[in-house]
Amino acid sequence: MKGRIHSLQSFGTVDGPGVRYVVFFQGCPMRCKYCHNPDTWPVNAGEEMEASYIIEQYKRNEGFYKGGGITVTGGEPLLQIDFLLELFTLAKENNIHTCIDTSGITYKPGNEAYNAKLDKVLELTDLVMLDIKHIDPEKHKDLTSQPNDGILAFANLLSDKGIDIWIRHVVVPGITDDDVYLDKLGYFIGGLHTLKGLEVLPYHDMAKPKYENLGIDYVLKDVPPMDKGKALEKRQVIMEGVKRRRMDDSKK
Repeated sequence: MKGRIHSLQSFGTVDGPGVRYVVFFQGCPMRCKYCHNPDTWPVNAGEEMEASYIIEQYKRNEGFYKGGGITVTGGEPLLQIDFLLELFTLAKENNIHTCIDTSGITYKPGNEAYNAKLDKVLELTDLVMLDIKHIDPEKHKDLTSQPNDGILAFANLLSDKGIDIWIRHVVVPGITDDDVYLDKLGYFIGGLHTLKGLEVLPYHDMAKPKYENLGIDYVLKDVPPMDKGKALEKRQVIMEGVKRRRMDDSKK
């Protein structure tokens, strides 16, 4: 089976534990205003690749990936669920650590056919890096063009299945940096039993040239980058929400 791949990165250091072989899938239904890979949006673009080819490329430098593995990202890797299942099946046959970097947008609790395939993929998944864009439903839809109810349900599904979760959250000045919502985000993820990490990423505008080259309006062109120190402060706000949730749960 062939999947549509945007690009491959041999030595990723910010896409999960250790050094990773990073596979950027093509296609995404989200339209995040701060997306730094808008070239991955179209579902029919990219290059067609066999899953076996990707594993072969990984094995060429396998010695460098001790403590690491393969991370699929995008785009949205769960959009190509059949190809991902084949890729992770081969990865596990070769004892490779597997990680999905996802928005969770493809998960719909009532979609039985898709979820049956998703269950099989998750059985082969060691870690999910879940990017929660905004905890508020209306603000999430304004930011990404998509609802977040399925995303939050997906987070709970991962927790129920015992799959390790790293939460990612991009802090954008004036959009996702409100302490009220950050606290709510923390309170929500504090209820995830398999939460293993929290990455709060400061917004940057380095994708502007990509948007210009693609002829896409960059709607955040007047938003200043987020200071790294400020992002650390916002991470602490989220962590306070996490602690409060865990204290509340401990009283039940």
